[in-house]
Amino acid sequence: MAISIQPYREEHVPAMKEFNSRLREGGAAEEYSFPESAVLPWLPASGDSSIYNNAYVALDGSTVRGAFEIKHQPFSLRGDVCSLGYYHHPLSEGIVNRAWTQVGLQMMMAALRTQPLLYALGMGGYERPLPRMLMAMKWSHMLVPFRFKVHHPARFLRQIQRLRTSTSRRWVANLAAASGTGWLAIEGMQWRGRTRATRGLSFAIVEQLPGWADELWNACRNLYGLIAVRDLKSLAVLYPRANRRILRVEVTRGSMPIGWAVVADVQKNAHPEYGDMRVGYILDGLAHPENAGAVIAAATSVLEERGVDMIQSNQSHSAWVSALDQAGFLKRPSNFIFAAAPKLASKLEPFEATVAASHFNRSDGDGLYQYV
Repeated sequence: MAISIQPYREEHVPAMKEFNSRLREGGAAEEYSFPESAVLPWLPASGDSSIYNNAYVALDGSTVRGAFEIKHQPFSLRGDVCSLGYYHHPLSEGIVNRAWTQVGLQMMMAALRTQPLLYALGMGGYERPLPRMLMAMKWSHMLVPFRFKVHHPARFLRQIQRLRTSTSRRWVANLAAASGTGWLAIEGMQWRGRTRATRGLSFAIVEQLPGWADELWNACRNLYGLIAVRDLKSLAVLYPRANRRILRVEVTRGSMPIGWAVVADVQKNAHPEYGDMRVGYILDGLAHPENAGAVIAAATSVLEERGVDMIQSNQSHSAWVSALDQAGFLKRPSNFIFAAAPKLASKLEPFEATVAASHFNRSDGDGLYQYV
């Protein structure tokens, strides 16, 4: 039977529960599960907001064989505002049953008909099914740089799982943690090239992002090749006051406001990569590129004062990447991909130069999804 792509409605929920059950029975990982409510937990469409999620189901008769979401959001593209779509959380029964391997492609083609200016972000690396499909469809793409900083080296060495994949590696990591040699090595690497960017700065966690955010947005919007609209109205939708799992940080120099950041402090539990560490995330921020260092330094200080074990961030703009480097962050190969559909990519030419001058971070993908 032909697959029909339709908006996700409440009448589809029983079939969605069956779909999720078949994925689990087929051996799919626990995170491969689609919301079992047509009212989405993250950015549901409401009122006149220009930032919202739509979900769609791929139906074989009345049976759900796949589903995906598109986050609609206004962006400034070289100063002109247009709506882009972020393609995320696509799930197909093809991951557990080869009879449905074409559902993923059919969902993508339907998404492009709905929103030709489509992008994907993150995706976990080029070996994953979604980026492989996008590459085959000739999407333009590049990696968004990743940086991390260790605040508690001993705890990091005892918890980071990639250093503990064998008995001998665990022994070496434990010895480095106990002896202090790991602390010396990590601190030495992080001090290399580090500069002080907090002199004269004031920063504070606030209940909501400040009223001067509109003025900052208007001053910065033309300084980035592509950037999601970050005016006060948009920020209220993305970072509502009711959400206590994210922290909003305002940054001033003297009496002059210069930027803001959004961070998260997350306690991991038996995480396959981070073990039981507390991980800090610099999820978002805005400033003139020349003030990126101050905002990154302030966000880092907030998270370190809270006692996180490590901090990480993905940033696309060269000034924000340099700001992370100057704050003592370390470089690690990224698996965080920005991919643009052909129609969007044509507007970003020259692609790599434009993306390097654009402002993308985890908030532009599903980096906030886990905090709703």
